[in-house]
Formats: sequence, structure tokens, C-alpha cells
Amino acid sequence: MGLKIAMILTGISIGLLVIYGADVVSGGGTGEGFLGSDHMTRGIGLGVPSIILPIVAFFISRKEHSRGLGIMVIISGALILIGGAVVLGMEPSTAMQESGRSVIAEAVPLVAVGAFIIALGAIKLKKSKSV
Repeated sequence: MGLKIAMILTGISIGLLVIYGADVVSGGGTGEGFLGSDHMTRGIGLGVPSIILPIVAFFISRKEHSRGLGIMVIISGALILIGGAVVLGMEPSTAMQESGRSVIAEAVPLVAVGAFIIALGAIKLKKSKSV
């Protein structure tokens, strides 16, 4: 049962990340995409859950072995890592400049979390191969 829930949570995470990316791309750098939300609202509503869900999924299924879940967790982490790389390549927005935040300060946590989630997926894959 835990494995099924974990797969669903990770699937939701991947879906949220795809919607997040599509919203950013559709906004064309203006900050508002098809959801009509700003950068912070989009990050809180879509980004935070998409980071938390695969971590929760890993821990609720830690005793169960699943190659499929490991791959899904890695995909989720890779999407987060790609998001961090995209942020690094962006020019700072006016809101970012006004608040004194830097692109690096926003991108480094994304890259770190993405790498952590990929590591969790790799652990899940390694456990599934040892069984």
C-alpha cells in the first residue's frame, strides 16, 4: 500500500513540475504564465509541493523495493535540477533586483534539492537491484 501511495505522490510531483515549467515558458519571461500568478505564488503553490512529495514518497516506501519509483523520483529531481539551471541562466527580474536577491541565491537551493532527490532515487534503484 505504501508503494502505491508513493508512486501517486511522485506522479503528482512530476505533474506539478511540468505545469510549473509550462507556466514559466508560456509567460515568456514576463513573470505571468497561463495560470496568471506571479513568481512567488507559482513557487509556493507548485514548487514547494513538488519538492516535498518525492521526499515523502521515498520515506513512506523506504522498506519496499521499486525500480519504477526510483526512476520516478530521479525524474522529479532532474526536473527540479533543470529548473535551477534555467534560473541560473536567466537575467535577474526587476523585482529580484529591487529586493536585493541574486539569481545564484535562488538557483543554488534548487540545484541542491534536485541533487538530493536524485540521490534518493538512486538509493531506491540500488535497493531494488540488490533484491
